[in-house]
Amino acid sequence: MKKLMLILSTITLIGLSGCGNNGHHTESNHHGMNHEKKEKEKEKQTKVSFTFNQNPKSGENSELAIKVKDSEGKTIKDFEVEHEKLMHLIVVSNDLSYFDHIHPEYKGDGLFTIAPNFPSGGKYTLYADFVPKDSAKTVKTKTIQVLGSERSPVVLKEDQHQTKVVAGKEISFKTDELTTNKDITLSFTIKDEKSKKPIRNLQPYLGAIGHVVAISEDTKNYLHVHPMNEDSTGPEAKFMTSFPKSGMYKIWGQFQQNGQKFTVDFTVKVK
Repeated sequence: MKKLMLILSTITLIGLSGCGNNGHHTESNHHGMNHEKKEKEKEKQTKVSFTFNQNPKSGENSELAIKVKDSEGKTIKDFEVEHEKLMHLIVVSNDLSYFDHIHPEYKGDGLFTIAPNFPSGGKYTLYADFVPKDSAKTVKTKTIQVLGSERSPVVLKEDQHQTKVVAGKEISFKTDELTTNKDITLSFTIKDEKSKKPIRNLQPYLGAIGHVVAISEDTKNYLHVHPMNEDSTGPEAKFMTSFPKSGMYKIWGQFQQNGQKFTVDFTVKVK
């Protein structure tokens, strides 16, 4: 098991309506409590602002500027490439019915830009996930209000069936017992929908067999999990994570075959 190769990001988010908010970020790199404390302190020193060029409205592209600075207000200019990108931006509606994983373009001088398009009005939460050079993996967040017609909120319910069909694939999902504060393996097994044959030619998505994001029902707990078997091509993709609090979580798995990315989601209850 390549447990030491796992990169696990867990963040507990408080006060989501501000600029880039700090959270409690832990990494499962097993270097001990002192290292973890130092990493948290490094993350706290990073400040992020999220600014739209106009009030975002559903169905329209509104340019978003993400500016990264240190605790003294100085621009952070250098960033580490993590899974082929300098920044990952996760966008979810606050009922978790909508999910997008996109990558802002780095313009230099600490500035990232992107123009997301929201499917409907309402509240959304943005998670900017990045690593400043010689610093800790960092996740900053902001909740925004998008103008436009709002859809009725979708009530989050635990999935009773752990197999779904997406983009011609039959995807089965299996976990260890879902309890808090313990290492839990998340397994995705991918087959062809029609032939039921295991798919063994998955392509790297952002440098790995796949990626998983999990977010709690209240959007305050965010986990970005990378695979244990990064070099695998299927049919099984395994991930390991630890849930910080009990409750409902929505989990999105992202994979690629024949140049086409596909995303599958499962909702689980953590005890």
